[in-house]
Amino acid sequence: MKKILYTILFSVPMMFTSCDLDRSPFTEISADDLFKDPGAAQAATLGNYLFLKGDKGYDGWIDDLHRMSEYSSDNVMISGGTTDPLYFFYNYQRNPNNYRADRFWSNSYKAVVGANRVIESLTEGNSDEEDQVIGENYYIRALVYFQMGNIFGRPYNQGTSNLSIPLKLTSDINELPDRNTVGEVYDQVISDLLKAEALMNENKGASFASKGAAQALLSRVYLYMEDNTKAIEYADKVINEGPYALLSPQRFSIMNTLPPLDNEEAIFSVTLTKDIDIPGNEDWWTIGSFYATIDGVGWGEMYVSQPYLELLNQSEKDLRGSFIDPQYLLDENGDKIPAVYWVENNDTYQFSRTTDNGSTITFDYEGNTYTLMSEEINGRTQYYFNGTNGRQDVVFDYDMDKRNGYPKFFILKASQQENDLHLWSPTVSRLAEMYLNKAEAYAKQGADQLALDNINILRARAQADEYTLANLPEGKTVLDVVLDERQLELAFEGHRKFDVYRNGLTMDRRYPGTHLNNSNPYPQILSTDKVIIELIPEQQILIQPTLEQNPL
Repeated sequence: MKKILYTILFSVPMMFTSCDLDRSPFTEISADDLFKDPGAAQAATLGNYLFLKGDKGYDGWIDDLHRMSEYSSDNVMISGGTTDPLYFFYNYQRNPNNYRADRFWSNSYKAVVGANRVIESLTEGNSDEEDQVIGENYYIRALVYFQMGNIFGRPYNQGTSNLSIPLKLTSDINELPDRNTVGEVYDQVISDLLKAEALMNENKGASFASKGAAQALLSRVYLYMEDNTKAIEYADKVINEGPYALLSPQRFSIMNTLPPLDNEEAIFSVTLTKDIDIPGNEDWWTIGSFYATIDGVGWGEMYVSQPYLELLNQSEKDLRGSFIDPQYLLDENGDKIPAVYWVENNDTYQFSRTTDNGSTITFDYEGNTYTLMSEEINGRTQYYFNGTNGRQDVVFDYDMDKRNGYPKFFILKASQQENDLHLWSPTVSRLAEMYLNKAEAYAKQGADQLALDNINILRARAQADEYTLANLPEGKTVLDVVLDERQLELAFEGHRKFDVYRNGLTMDRRYPGTHLNNSNPYPQILSTDKVIIELIPEQQILIQPTLEQNPL
């Protein structure tokens, strides 16, 4: 049954017509007689899922959400300039005429109005089948509003009276609501998710909303609200009552290749398929194509950041490294070339090839020859040399291919699903997040051992060194290592930006990348800075002049 539904979702024709950018996103988008057929509500719901993924698999809601959330984190760096407006998300140079932000806003309300149509047209309690459909649409609406609020509204703990996004709860095209407050949006999201949880009674696989998907998102919403008891409660519901299981280490290391249907850890994903969503040469335009070049396909211009690599390398065999593909240079014999590298003055990579003399390893740098030294720190080998300015820690590895001086650390987490070059079904919720939600909530309640117990479940799976209260990294609290673990585990899935700012932290981007090359760069961004939220698209304000713009 799951495979039949999976096929239906990605073969059903779009039920709604697209709204041009110069028209209101609340415009009527379904036929007048859509619900005359008994099965039309299910078909319309499939259409709402399609709004999330887009007509082509790279022009939908989830694609723009990923770029608006992940690119402004400290997980990534861009190795050059680009005319694509995604660059504005990356370097915090906001633009009210960014077509990606406008498309995200428009697609959001297409999905919301589609969900409202279904909710209005069915009656709860008629049948389990109808309740399931209603519940799925409540979930879709809640998911869209939650993520829209994260993009255009300030974090919850900065004030519930701050403006967020308009809550449109009907399909009436004449109703044009103004912006609601952050508190009102969160209240609506919780109300919708509780409805969804109560109504949904069937798990059709991770391509569809389910009771577990509603509970997983509730856990995250409560965590963002700092209602730690509720965050733990709903995470436990998913862990203890859901049909989900953490992937084994072997399967986790190839998680990017698994479709949601075959991933026992996946709770909800916006599912894309090869032949329908990524036909022909359209791998060039997917999320993964910007992270890597595979078999000559893909731009391969955005790489892993230096601080993420440092965090990853704290354990020598961490399986999260399976999603990173360094592009090594080869000598005339096809062998990798030993080298050391480090970051100088926070913004420049330095590489130097090494020579092994049998007893010592040396390298030349700025006219001097240095000896590579090493010491053991917490069971890990740290390499360094004593330079003119004192000790310089280095990575001892191999020389790499570079673009504009930036080494190509390709990211594979968004590529290679089902062995297609850049196919990926973006993850909304997976089981690992539930352990991380619990860990963060426990840490904030002062239950340090319980917090470590939960992240150690994931660290054991990733074959990383486990933590005890006695062996925390120097200067780190339990909450610090929990947030580090969130960064490690959920990298390139769109969480990091929100995790930093909702915790009142500073986004530290003092590392190599073109975000430092602007005339007005943002090497560090405070959680209170106006730039952490996007501007309301100017096109939408022209349509509806009563919309109040975010601070410029």
